[in-house]
Amino acid sequence: MASDLSHRILAGQGRRPADLVIRDAQLLDLVTGGVETTDIAIVGDRIVGTHARYEGERVVEARGRFAVPGFIDTHLHIESSLVSPMEFDRCVLPHGVTTVFCDPHEIANVLGAEGIAYFAACAEASVMDIRINLSSCVPATSFETAAAKLEIGDLLPFLDHPKVHGLAEMMNYPGVLDLDPGILAKLEAFQRRHVDGHAPLLRGTALNGYLAAGIRTDHEATSAAEAMEKLRKGMAILIREGSASKDLEALAEILDADTSALVALCTDDRSPLDIVEEGHLDAMIRRLIGRGCPVHHVYRAASLSAARIFGLSDRGMVAPGWRADIALLDDLEACRVSDVIAGGRLVEPALFDARPRIAPVGLGSMKAAPVSPERFRQPGNGAERTVPVIGVKAGLLLTSRLDATLAVRDGQLQPDLEQDVLKLAVVERHGRNGNVGLGFVNGFGLKRGAIASSVAHDSHNITVVGTNARDMAAAVNGVIERGGGFVVADEGQVLAGLALPMAGLMSLDPFETVVHDLEALVDAARALGCTLPEPFLQLAFLALPVIPHLKLTDRGLFDVDRFAFVED
Repeated sequence: MASDLSHRILAGQGRRPADLVIRDAQLLDLVTGGVETTDIAIVGDRIVGTHARYEGERVVEARGRFAVPGFIDTHLHIESSLVSPMEFDRCVLPHGVTTVFCDPHEIANVLGAEGIAYFAACAEASVMDIRINLSSCVPATSFETAAAKLEIGDLLPFLDHPKVHGLAEMMNYPGVLDLDPGILAKLEAFQRRHVDGHAPLLRGTALNGYLAAGIRTDHEATSAAEAMEKLRKGMAILIREGSASKDLEALAEILDADTSALVALCTDDRSPLDIVEEGHLDAMIRRLIGRGCPVHHVYRAASLSAARIFGLSDRGMVAPGWRADIALLDDLEACRVSDVIAGGRLVEPALFDARPRIAPVGLGSMKAAPVSPERFRQPGNGAERTVPVIGVKAGLLLTSRLDATLAVRDGQLQPDLEQDVLKLAVVERHGRNGNVGLGFVNGFGLKRGAIASSVAHDSHNITVVGTNARDMAAAVNGVIERGGGFVVADEGQVLAGLALPMAGLMSLDPFETVVHDLEALVDAARALGCTLPEPFLQLAFLALPVIPHLKLTDRGLFDVDRFAFVED
């Protein structure tokens, strides 16, 4: 260590060559917003010199490209990329994302502690710095059937793991406010570490009580007014732009010179198609700049502010003594990333090839038996009946409660394609009880067929939406046959499918293969009339009973505002 320190000190003075030099970069100053051409000298994983000329064992010619700190995604679920953490590392790091705070909540709901251990092993092997916030709410509530349960005793063995940072999103805010003993035990154990929040629409004294528990961040704000109240109360806001949850447009106005120290960026859940077509945090940066947010404050939120909010004091600036996480950009305002340095290493294919292999887990998690169309028939009396319907809008996780009058034929409630009211079901798939929760949904636009998914936050049962019971059964059985995944069915046959055998959440295939298969799935869904840009991600959140207002679990229709099931 002393020799490494001596090397850094001498190289910083130019008295010996650095390991790596980035030559003639235009360095963005996150303090003033100025740009200055300079070399950047690196020894090991540290920057040792800027604003001077340096020699190095290896030289990367920037040729006037812009240098900014590597981006930090402050809250995400890697599982939503549909690939393993190692594939996520390979496909997202080139977008300039050098650090992520990951909540392995999805795999933990299926596999429990085994899922967290798998993610921790991947984090130790990845090139990207993957930090883990331990899942706080497994299961999210008691109103659904989950495969696993994590109490404080299950989390404590991970506390000293080098990649474990804190406690992940505390979704059960009613449990916090009502002093649930299990929730309090988790909060108490993490009082000296970071505690991530999840508090959609929480305001006033209820928000005060939530913050009094030591919770410091929130990625669920969906309006500027909500975000500003939380900022005024000392809560850092993580502007979220995922694939199903899109809050950037509503929150862009809060990011300015006054707030940027307490604002960071996150993706939460981002699909492979969006990563390929738009990018990752780089896409958020260019959109925020396009909305008129000050350029260096946007880059500050994406790096330095994120690091400080989460207590990482070694990164977030391109300056001597700081971790060498750097993105080189062809265009500053468009955030076009052309090279990345992660922990002092130039990101190139050989770097990924040298990683150790981590064996997959959860390949036998699908325990549901095949279903018949009869499981999706909903009884009704009389000629018609008015029923509650879940209202879905593209880009929003919040759902609305609608009412629709549906016809009854042969003692069964009928969907109404003219009103875009479709059948919805959640099939328990962990081998616990075989439950099937039934309801109706508006907003998918299907004119025939059905789509189904084993990615269904947070307990990851099988969720299916369709125009008829026959196709719903075909779609669900297609998911079961694949050990988990996405399926589109019509006329009783599977039209397209994507196998996700790792815990029913992730593929064993390369990222590029997953993208190809997912494109075919979305095309098949659109051919059935689906109008949602991200039908499978939108479907995945219909069973999540912690985000308002109306949801469906395997146990029935759930009113999130009342935190109780809807009575017939």
